[in-house]
Amino acid sequence: MSYPITAQPQGMQQGYAAGCSQWSSEVTDCCADTRICLCGAFAPCILACNLATDFGECCCLPCLPGAMVALRTGMRERYGIEGSICNDWLCISCCGPCTLCQMSREMQRRKC
Repeated sequence: MSYPITAQPQGMQQGYAAGCSQWSSEVTDCCADTRICLCGAFAPCILACNLATDFGECCCLPCLPGAMVALRTGMRERYGIEGSICNDWLCISCCGPCTLCQMSREMQRRKC
């Protein structure tokens, strides 16, 4: 004898906290921190490696294609910053060094 199905199995849902804050500085505030600004202008690869390390990832992460977009998205998720993956991609693609400076300033602010 078979019994009719009366309910569908429910899967586990991953919930994310809605973004409730903003970046501590804008992408165009590059000169807000002179040290970060100079490093972003003349040695963005070093700044990116330091940023990945500060975030808890391998220092080689910036060498992987698309990794900086993932790092920026991860920062937004960790700190509850509003935004979207599309916006993250646009910032990294169009204003890479300035975006690295913004992300680095955010990490410095959140460390304290």
